[in-house]
Amino acid sequence: MQMEVVGCGKGKKDMSLRGRFAVIFLALTVLDVLLLVSAEEHERISGSAGDVLEDDPVGRLKVFIYELPSKYNKQVLEKDSRCLTHMFATEIFMHDFLLASAVRTLNPAEADWFYTPVYSTCDLTPNGLPLPFKSPQMMRSAIEYISNQWPFWNRTEGADHFFVVPHDFGACFHYQEEKAIERGILPLLQRATLVQTFGQSYHVCLKEGSIVVPPYCPPQKMQSRIIPASTPRSIFVYFRGLFYDIGNDPEGGYYARGARASVWENFKNNPLFDISTEHPVTYYEDMQRAVFCLCPLGWAPWSPRLVEGVIFGCIPVIIADDIVLPFADAIPWEEIGVFVAEKDVPNLDTILTSISPEVVLKKQRLLANPAMKQAMLFPQPAQPGDAFHQILNGLARKLPHDKTIYLEPGHSVLNWTSGPPGDLKPWKLS
Repeated sequence: MQMEVVGCGKGKKDMSLRGRFAVIFLALTVLDVLLLVSAEEHERISGSAGDVLEDDPVGRLKVFIYELPSKYNKQVLEKDSRCLTHMFATEIFMHDFLLASAVRTLNPAEADWFYTPVYSTCDLTPNGLPLPFKSPQMMRSAIEYISNQWPFWNRTEGADHFFVVPHDFGACFHYQEEKAIERGILPLLQRATLVQTFGQSYHVCLKEGSIVVPPYCPPQKMQSRIIPASTPRSIFVYFRGLFYDIGNDPEGGYYARGARASVWENFKNNPLFDISTEHPVTYYEDMQRAVFCLCPLGWAPWSPRLVEGVIFGCIPVIIADDIVLPFADAIPWEEIGVFVAEKDVPNLDTILTSISPEVVLKKQRLLANPAMKQAMLFPQPAQPGDAFHQILNGLARKLPHDKTIYLEPGHSVLNWTSGPPGDLKPWKLS
């Protein structure tokens, strides 16, 4: 059943709001019946994506973990335990996972990869927002330490090393895009593999070969709020979050490149859209009652809503031009989500109401696949196929290293004195 419904906005409408809503309600009713019938069904991901998602990295790589002074990790966490629950916590849990992982080796001579556990996002404001301004100094200090204590960094200048950098714009270390672009990736990380949440094509803050991962969302908290799969999805479009960031963008044109403001201005009074800045205690349950969940860019293109949408079976509507999504070689985002160009936000109602219930059901069945959900989470303890293992799969697929990564003794490629003057200042734990 294909619905031909025009957009809601300025000018004349070819169909009254009441009539259009009646059509949508009927479609939702049909869809609810289909979903109730198939509540326990899920569809295996077809083709190479399904195979990649179910890969087991154990036996395919060895990782050596540098033992750093605790000021780079444990002491930082002891200073502020909120770092365990914010969306940048991947750097902490990846460290914990690797310490107990079967891929860890204590013999650096047999290592394929070298990992430096630096908690560079664990510097929070009173409101819990990460401050990236000391991160470059901290990262430089850690690299200087490993280069002086072991020979492995110097032989490749990081080409067989990986770092977890879950900032808004990865190793560009700034939360505002314009300033992140101006900074660029920290020069000392130019040869390393970066594991980061930020992903956008043709962007200076995403280097070739980086592994884009989901942000951290608390697995236990989310899984404890699962409601029965038979619950009808009576909300058509759902979103909770900022539309304007008055404090950082008072004129309203820079934040989210205006996309969130456009959502609000066009659909705040549309009965098909349940959107608000308020974050109710039933947020997780509401997502499970919705058919579509908006995932617009904010300061960066990614957001936790991508994870929440997958976990709660709410079809993610991705509004972020050129976004590179987590584990894109394993998760068929085109099949489970809906992509809307930022310029097309005023036509969201037309776009979404034009998707047939059959197509929606297909996306719902894929989203119900447990392997898909597992790949988006960082559970403690780790589970087969989870996000930790997907990262290892990504590292394993880069092996073997090309022999050209190894430098001649005494030869250097990186410039230790390049970068903004503030980055070159000594770092100390405050």
